[in-house]
Amino acid sequence: MTLVDWITVPFTFEFMQRALLVSVLAGTVCAVLSCWVTLIGWSLMGDAVSHAVLPGVVLSYLLGLPFAVGALVFGVGSVALIGAVNRTSRVKEDAAIGIVFTAMFALGVVVISRISSDTDLRHILFGDPLGVSDAEIVQIVALTAVALAVAALKHRDLTLYAFDPVHAHAIGLSPRRLETLLLGLLAVTVVVALQVLGIIMVVAMLIIPGATAYLLTDRFERMVLIAVAVSTAASVVGVYASFLLDVTPGGMIVLVQALAFAAAYLAAPRHGLLARRVLPRRAAARTTGDAR
Repeated sequence: MTLVDWITVPFTFEFMQRALLVSVLAGTVCAVLSCWVTLIGWSLMGDAVSHAVLPGVVLSYLLGLPFAVGALVFGVGSVALIGAVNRTSRVKEDAAIGIVFTAMFALGVVVISRISSDTDLRHILFGDPLGVSDAEIVQIVALTAVALAVAALKHRDLTLYAFDPVHAHAIGLSPRRLETLLLGLLAVTVVVALQVLGIIMVVAMLIIPGATAYLLTDRFERMVLIAVAVSTAASVVGVYASFLLDVTPGGMIVLVQALAFAAAYLAAPRHGLLARRVLPRRAAARTTGDAR
């Protein structure tokens, strides 16, 4: 077997092609949203939404509905509930997030305890891109298209809100509406990634690509492109490595993304650890030596 055959053979299987397709789609939409999540500081919000969809997924299973239906309803509902608690009480946003997402997750756990089989529980928690059906692929493609279309149409307003909500308000934009829109996109994105990574690891795909790109560039347009490239590459490498090592694809995708972040953290040209710590010291030592 040649090297080319060794690389391409895994993707001759239909289940691998399906896994690659949904992983790349989920990685792309998550990467785009992760840039705004990183700039605003919504890492906890992404974690909250990903956990809050659990009861919706379980109820969809019990009612025989597509998982995306219940997940989307509870994801959007949880976002609305967090906003309502924050606006109508003295409770701050981080506390509201913690209360709502833990309550929703607990509700899902209680409902799961009434299910006799744990097969679908593993599917919900850890994802199963290798077992996606035609109907689930259609759902993922449709939701990805909607999320990316809305993000493309409103990217200027959302980016301005992420950088300076006060200025956005001053020029006539509504920060509350933009926040609601972004939270809605976040909920849709979680539903898309749910099939690939499951509830537990979705938050990684919502944070790592944007954080990695943030270390590599100071321009938002480049940040989005880098985040998408990192996420797409991680999806391809992760799915391929999962076949060779016989491990879960979701876990491998996250590990590859984490390695990419570690590389950027250490070696980013301007914001990496070496650039900020080691190189200035060497430059200072060289300057001191020249002065002597």
